[in-house]
Amino acid sequence: MINKTIFQGLVLIVVFFAMWFGLSKLDFVGFFQIEKHTTSAENKIGDLIWDQIQETENVVTNDSLIKTLDKLILPICKANGIKRDSLKIHIVKKDEINAFALPNNHLVVYTGLITDCNKQEALQGVIGHEIAHIENNHVMKKLSKEVGLSVLISATTGGKGGELLKQILGTLSSSAYDRTLEKEADMESVKYLLKADINPEPMADFMFQLAQKQEVPDAFSWISTHPESEERAKYILDYLKGKKFKKIQTITDANWKLFQEQVERLK
Repeated sequence: MINKTIFQGLVLIVVFFAMWFGLSKLDFVGFFQIEKHTTSAENKIGDLIWDQIQETENVVTNDSLIKTLDKLILPICKANGIKRDSLKIHIVKKDEINAFALPNNHLVVYTGLITDCNKQEALQGVIGHEIAHIENNHVMKKLSKEVGLSVLISATTGGKGGELLKQILGTLSSSAYDRTLEKEADMESVKYLLKADINPEPMADFMFQLAQKQEVPDAFSWISTHPESEERAKYILDYLKGKKFKKIQTITDANWKLFQEQVERLK
């Protein structure tokens, strides 16, 4: 009787571990193809929104300006193992001080941001912040929360897609992520810059200076959609206190000023 009980106990244990092992190997996300549908929707939405921007905005195609912006981005990507080719970075001629990420790794930089940054490192910090949103999948987290995954998927299937895409673009270009995601993107950008031997202090200074304006005009979109900018500037500078780091400029001051002047002349 005892032997039979022991045997039954052993059988139950074996069955339990067999089931546990089988379930641990089962890819539930892959099984239900949730990830596949989400990725497909993300790629489609990003490309559709970018197509819409191309139709309605003045996209900069000047090869010299694109190459200079690329020079500023490359060190960040190289130092942090980010594939530069995975990012689709665009310059749009617009006075707004703004940059924002879209699904499918699109990153839009307005000329107003380029001309308003006193230092190249400030621009690199803002772009690093947007790259962090992309790398950490913040874009889809934000859209899934504010718009809804089913609505996002429906935007790729026609019907009211045009209106939905406008809504999605408005959400991404003119409203902030929640505090947790913003802080995560800030600190990721700071770490990106440190690894690339780029000084992150001008990024904090840029945020702080814009936040000091008593009334923030609509043109200051990037800063006006980040209401805790002064607080964020402070925690970036606090993080840097006591740290020794290199401050290597990616391009010369003369080339930075020339870049800004060329962008300014586009207006």
